[in-house]
Amino acid sequence: MATESSSVDNTATLDDWPLRPWLLAGIGGLAGLVVHLILESNGESPWGAALAAAIFFAAAASGFVLNPRRWKEAALFCLGLGVVMGGIAWLAVDSGDSVAGKEFAFAAGVFFSLLAIPLFQADFHRKRWATPYAETHFHVWSDAVSAGGALAFVLLSWLLLFLLQALFSLVGFEFIETLIDTNGFGGFFIGVTFGAAMGVLRNQLGIIGTLQRVVMLVFSLLAVPFALAILFFLFVLIATGGSALWDATDSATPVLLACALGCFVLANAVVRDDDEARSDNVVMRYAALALSASILPLTVFAAISMGIRIDQHGLSPERLWALVAIALATAYGLAYWVGLARGRLSNWSHYLRRANLHLAVVSCVIALLLALPILDFGGISARQQVARLNAGEVAVDEFDFAALRWDFGDAGRDALARLAEGDGRVAELAAKAAEMEQRYPMEMRDTSFGEVAIEFDDPQLEQWVRDYVEEYPWACRTKCVVMDLGTKGNRRHVAFLSERNVQHVTFRDDGVPDPPAAPIDPIPDDVDVAPGNVEIREWTGRRFYVDGQPFGEPFE
Repeated sequence: MATESSSVDNTATLDDWPLRPWLLAGIGGLAGLVVHLILESNGESPWGAALAAAIFFAAAASGFVLNPRRWKEAALFCLGLGVVMGGIAWLAVDSGDSVAGKEFAFAAGVFFSLLAIPLFQADFHRKRWATPYAETHFHVWSDAVSAGGALAFVLLSWLLLFLLQALFSLVGFEFIETLIDTNGFGGFFIGVTFGAAMGVLRNQLGIIGTLQRVVMLVFSLLAVPFALAILFFLFVLIATGGSALWDATDSATPVLLACALGCFVLANAVVRDDDEARSDNVVMRYAALALSASILPLTVFAAISMGIRIDQHGLSPERLWALVAIALATAYGLAYWVGLARGRLSNWSHYLRRANLHLAVVSCVIALLLALPILDFGGISARQQVARLNAGEVAVDEFDFAALRWDFGDAGRDALARLAEGDGRVAELAAKAAEMEQRYPMEMRDTSFGEVAIEFDDPQLEQWVRDYVEEYPWACRTKCVVMDLGTKGNRRHVAFLSERNVQHVTFRDDGVPDPPAAPIDPIPDDVDVAPGNVEIREWTGRRFYVDGQPFGEPFE
């Protein structure tokens, strides 16, 4: 147990404080009621969102850090965290659509809060780099277990409440149903039950420490098969030259980062907070070593995958945030490789623990900086996209002017206005995009598919086509006919025939489309593309016919 095997000397958080459950229940209930009422009445205004966020995060932090010995210091920390998160919420709501990626900035603030709480509990503000890793490790895991237990208690409390409501309704008493429907009761009930559960659990950190060991033991068992799977994946990926990965750049980056995170969690479940608590099982230790070494190659492949995506489509605020995540994950991977090299087989876990503490502090600071309006990812993306257009790296008709209008904030709209002031096709398309009142005109995003005729009877393939048109509305700007061309290699092959061109699309087995091929210019200019007018004829190859006339280039 962490409290026995490590020198967790922040005893103020370990005291059995009888008042704690009652105090936290009161704080939670009041905070839940106030937040509910604020969000219901004024949640869309900047000050309403800021006040609700400040109260929520201050109350939530109090459940973890409030203690009888240093209650003033803990209260100041909770209030400070609430002010910071309230300010971030105010910036997110007040900016409206003028700033791109504001939801990611708020998420960065939440990440900052999750790291700041255990660092404060471990007295990092006093001990700084002399903070024992065991203390931080103990608080991270005990906080996670406590929060999970409290959330489970909230769910059970709701189930019990609904059961009592059903029970009393059998005899004609509806007061519980009336209470549930009372405005603000939901927030109050959640706050009270969560706070009370947190108070009880925080008073039993000895038991939580035992439960923490059980959780880490379970994770340790998962480390072995996961390590084998990751090693096999890396072997196959390297042996095939990464071809399978490059064909799936849409989903590769988040999957690889998720696997890197899994390697981090499972490796630390085996390593634990010191060598005495570390698992004695040799197989688990080597699994942890393999997982630690796998983080860097996974993040490198994620970076390459994202690089391919950026090379194809340029920067966007979402991709810049992904690059930040990749950079942090790569920093952990590099630090782990350095630790493995310095510690070798005998002392590598010691260097991993030191890296965890140092990188946690660095990540906390970076998350706070990114949550503040210091870097404008929309402006960076807009400048890079315009530079690609000016350099001829993307064709004018393929450039996403609508993204500048809708996705990059004020910086994108300013860039669009400058483009509209020029001459030629670029200015024409930029002016049209600047006048758009919706992300895509209704004729470009017909979610009812009234203008899309699907000429085959395959429900799964039809759903893939529908998802494709929803994601790429320009595939059917006005109306089109979709034909099933069968299997092409190991891909399902369909074609979108519109009044302007033919667009071929292939889908993988999981429905993910390959990068779209260049449209084929139509041969006749005055044909009517409509259901019943499109057919496939045998030829020396295969091509489309509309109203009996050849349409487009042969595709086989």
